[in-house]
Amino acid sequence: MAELKEAEAAPRYQEDAEITRGDGAAAAGAQAATRSAEDQAADDHDAKPSTTTSERHVSIQTQLDGLEVLVDLNGAGRKSCPLCPEEKFKACYSHKLRRHLQNLHWKVYAEFEGQRMCICHLPCRNLKPGLTGDQASGRHVAHYHCVVCSVTIARKTDMISHLKRHVNKGETEASYSGCSDLPVEEPDLCVSAAPSGQAFEIMKELGTNVQLLPNHTTPQKSDTYFNRKMKANRQLVFCALAVLAEERNPLECLDAFGATGIMGLQWAKHLRQAVKVTVTDISDICVKMIKENCELNHIRVEGGARGPRGPEGGGSEEEGTPIATVEVVKMDANVIMHLRPFDYIHLDPFGTAVNYLDAAFRNVRNLGIVSVTSTDTGSLYAKAPNVTLRHYSSHIVRTEYYKELAARIVVATVARAAARCNKGIEVLLAVALEHFVLVVVRVLRGPTQADESARKLRKLVHCQWCEERVFLKLGNMVDETLPCNCHGSLPGKTAVYLGPLWAGPLFNTGFLRRMLSAAVQHSMDDIQPLVKTLICESDCTSLKSLMHGPSAFNQVECGVVIKTLHSGEESGPDQSGKRKSGEESGNLVKRLKSDASLEHPPFYYSIHRHSIRGMNMPKLNKFLLYLMEAGFRVSRTHFDPTGIRTDAKLEQFKSVLTKYSVPTYTSATQTSLSSEKST
Repeated sequence: MAELKEAEAAPRYQEDAEITRGDGAAAAGAQAATRSAEDQAADDHDAKPSTTTSERHVSIQTQLDGLEVLVDLNGAGRKSCPLCPEEKFKACYSHKLRRHLQNLHWKVYAEFEGQRMCICHLPCRNLKPGLTGDQASGRHVAHYHCVVCSVTIARKTDMISHLKRHVNKGETEASYSGCSDLPVEEPDLCVSAAPSGQAFEIMKELGTNVQLLPNHTTPQKSDTYFNRKMKANRQLVFCALAVLAEERNPLECLDAFGATGIMGLQWAKHLRQAVKVTVTDISDICVKMIKENCELNHIRVEGGARGPRGPEGGGSEEEGTPIATVEVVKMDANVIMHLRPFDYIHLDPFGTAVNYLDAAFRNVRNLGIVSVTSTDTGSLYAKAPNVTLRHYSSHIVRTEYYKELAARIVVATVARAAARCNKGIEVLLAVALEHFVLVVVRVLRGPTQADESARKLRKLVHCQWCEERVFLKLGNMVDETLPCNCHGSLPGKTAVYLGPLWAGPLFNTGFLRRMLSAAVQHSMDDIQPLVKTLICESDCTSLKSLMHGPSAFNQVECGVVIKTLHSGEESGPDQSGKRKSGEESGNLVKRLKSDASLEHPPFYYSIHRHSIRGMNMPKLNKFLLYLMEAGFRVSRTHFDPTGIRTDAKLEQFKSVLTKYSVPTYTSATQTSLSSEKST
């Protein structure tokens, strides 16, 4: 019974220990003392992990080269595996050992924030003793070493659950103080120690360095939230601001939710004197870190003392010279937007932005731009329709075009907020990706513009059987007819009302072309394919010649003529310090009537959703050509890789698809045909 109690009291997870091999009694005694100390310090499954381990285990690597460097594979002779004992994997030649590392250790792993915890067979974790008290000699349990606290866990599912508990507690890989025996080169990421002694990461994006706290990925545990997956969103917002800076400068722009301040720092570092950046946040920790990041990028903080210098802050006098100025303010976003006017406002809260739209349109200047990023994809993508109704006052169901439906819901909410302030909007850009929905609109002041925007908010009739859809016509007369015949051939109610939604265009071709030019100018290679897709989608064409660079200084953007600045020409306040009058700004922008035939077709069809049973459909690019030959406008869409945006109705879409689809032959038919040919 005493042995059973001792076995039950043994810790489930043992800490990592290096097995030193020696023949002397002193080495054996030191090893036994080390194991006894570690057994006393080991904790159970739910205890808080230790972060004072001195070294990281060799099984934790970021690249396959890290495992191969552990053994000299270029040398001659037989070599042993660094993660397997000799009784499990005997010494072999280099080519066989390399194949063993690739197929076993590198492919069987648990991953956490880019770190691979490869399977380890070393005697770090022995089998528990049986009922008789003896332990099988020479047998060890395969296990994984935790990258955060270095405990050993046998099952991969248990390791994943263990890592989730670290994330919930705000403990990440950066809090692990150890380092690998083999240095891993990561040019855009390094780990340093803050002046207060707390470890942080330094991340570089678009030439801007920002320091991140260890728990920056958990907003519930940290105020300085940072998401690497939002890089595309930050680059799209930067290009939109760069286009506005070409029209007039200097611009007063606001990053209402600074967090780490990376977005405002990128604006100031690349646009320099063309913008006056204000970064605000309600958290003291965020404001302090934004000031430290300004110092890290040699940017002067306006209206306050300079923050503490980072680990790389020291340098020569040229490096210490500030290249730009950023105003950092600790204030609520609604308060600062009510107090001060801005030319460009970016809203990127954690979740929905509906609580800040009224304040944003209260003081934004005429012809200014407001960009809204919504990350509450659960409600926008029809996973929580009750939250959608509460936040956006729209009814929504899951459809094949749910991403565009989400973008139109956000635009409709923005249009209502602008109309309450007697302002209208013109949608310049609407992007819905996996993690966010981004909407960029231009503000047009006046009740007439507000009425025009309000008239573009309409209900949508959606068929739940064939997913055909049509906007209701403007007016009080109700027209429930759909182009499909599902309501007559199927029992029950087949249609449902969705919305209200934005029924106008979602893109501005001229603005997107200038965004592409800005992306090329600032070497944003990651975002250029997306912008090119948006340009083709805005024109609803599959073949498009894209012009790089400002070929014309007067550009027409969907009925709006905008005069851009020549090289060396400046705009903004005159010599007296006053802004231009209403007549001059009215001459800058002239509203023109858009051609009805060039109206942007709403929504898209998925070719896989409407494929015909028993038929092999054509390739997507060929099907686009078939629709163009039939006289329809077609293009790909960024909302869905298999979606086709076209002005054709669903019945016409299916007729063209049926015409160019090939029947699928079954195996029995193929056998009969082959037998007939043989006879």
